[in-house]
Amino acid sequence: MEMSGSLTCVVVAVDGSEVSMEALRWALDNLKLSSSSPDSSFVVLHVQPSPSVAAGVSPGTIPFGGPSGLEVPAFTSAIEQHHKRITDTIMDHARLIFADISVNVKTQVVVGDPKYKICETVESLHADLLVIGSRAHGRIKRMFLGSVSNYCTNHVHCPVVVIKPKGDSSE
Repeated sequence: MEMSGSLTCVVVAVDGSEVSMEALRWALDNLKLSSSSPDSSFVVLHVQPSPSVAAGVSPGTIPFGGPSGLEVPAFTSAIEQHHKRITDTIMDHARLIFADISVNVKTQVVVGDPKYKICETVESLHADLLVIGSRAHGRIKRMFLGSVSNYCTNHVHCPVVVIKPKGDSSE
């Protein structure tokens, strides 16, 4: 890759999928950070869903005899704790990948919708490159869910490298 060696900030988005860890490995194996900038780094980014996104409920009373508004904060807190455990596991897994590598790697966790938060973080860090894995959703599912990698490709200012799952020849 021609721009390799002039990169000062490469964001690698990771989630619980194996392909996101492949994306991290690919970035570390194939990209060279700028040696002229001491602040050059890979930023391993994970977006933790906010409880309301995860639960599909807005804070407030849940209809049809669900918990009253008073019980919702406890419910939200339980979801937050659950997501924090998932996030810790994902970041621990990522750390194993970059543990033995002598480059500057930072980690960052933000909470919200992955599509928007990845783009926001890439912009705020003035990243030179985003590396992201593409999950192997079927065409129909992708049409309804919208792909995070596809959204980011169209909304960030920098180049994007999308790593596909091994053995995936679908477009």
